[in-house]
Amino acid sequence: MAFLSKNDKTYTVEEAQKKLEYYCAYQERCHQEVTQKLKEMKMIPEAIDQIVVHLIEENFLNETRFAQSFARGKFRIKKWGRHRITNELQKRNISKFNIKIGLKEIVEEEYHKVFFNLLDQKKSEYKHLSLLEQKKKIQSYFTYRGWEFELISEGLNSLE
Repeated sequence: MAFLSKNDKTYTVEEAQKKLEYYCAYQERCHQEVTQKLKEMKMIPEAIDQIVVHLIEENFLNETRFAQSFARGKFRIKKWGRHRITNELQKRNISKFNIKIGLKEIVEEEYHKVFFNLLDQKKSEYKHLSLLEQKKKIQSYFTYRGWEFELISEGLNSLE
């Protein structure tokens, strides 16, 4: 006789719905995260659809709100640029419309201010290197974090 492990716990639709309400109330979630969580709970597709519809109707799940929160957070906390934020939202199957709304959360003046503050930090961090090495490291840093090429070029030109 096989024993049920902790992961084999079964849920009624009501139990799963309550659990997902808490999951969504704790922090903004996208549809993909919620669906994945329900699959991990071994819910059948019909139950998943029913629960997702309930979460949307009760405003626990809202992809516009998720995109806005995600863009704000990744920019302010992780200092990501618009390209990286856009790519990460696309990976989560967020619509172009919601991505556009999310990116509006980033104020242009603040965006440039953060970029140039980071640039100053990186300049002092790499000042012991040759100019060419400094430029390579700084370009790599900003490219990985999804900052626009034009902004990176402007910053690199200011090094000379």
